[in-house]
Amino acid sequence: MKSVPGRSCGEQVEPGKRCIAEGWCALDGFLKRYRMKIDLRQRRLPQPRLPDEYRWIPWRRVLLERHALVKWQAFRNDLDGQVFPSLGDLDGCRRLMNEITSQPRFCPSATWLLTRQPTSDDAPQDCASIQGILRRNCIGAIQNVGVIPEHRCKGLGRSLVLQALHGFRFSGMHHGVLEVTSENRIAVNLYESMGFEICEVLYRNSSTGEVVSELPE
Repeated sequence: MKSVPGRSCGEQVEPGKRCIAEGWCALDGFLKRYRMKIDLRQRRLPQPRLPDEYRWIPWRRVLLERHALVKWQAFRNDLDGQVFPSLGDLDGCRRLMNEITSQPRFCPSATWLLTRQPTSDDAPQDCASIQGILRRNCIGAIQNVGVIPEHRCKGLGRSLVLQALHGFRFSGMHHGVLEVTSENRIAVNLYESMGFEICEVLYRNSSTGEVVSELPE
């Protein structure tokens, strides 16, 4: 077994590692991820702004299927959807939403759906979602920032994260955390611009989602 200590940005790929798709893994089936953290006590959080035609839908249990469908549409053709089976499959997204919302410390105030409705005569179109969980030590954990491809480049991801962070602060959390694939530079740059900092480098088993500390030779 090969140990996997924490590593910093800009490291060189060691022998035995190789690139896949838009990110690189330490051998097949292991995805390199950054855990990023923001201090909610020190950081001023602006109010999220949405483009015209978009609106917030707060969490209700009846919305679980709609969250799952948005999650699947957002991730099915992305790297995370390719390497995490639950994100690339609609039934997997349903199970994931059930797991998230059934946790004792699920955070409804950090869980939101975004819809677009150009006019009152148009049917609302679900286009983005986010979920949150409260953890020990006053940490709020963001789950799956998902924006359907045709609604990207409109600032919706930033607004989703801000809305979730306000929900964590309302719930008494001191920090917000999230994970992102290391080579998703657009997302990493977005989170850094909001005040998140990389606090840990992880390798996750793409089949189970579990963090590994050692990799097979």
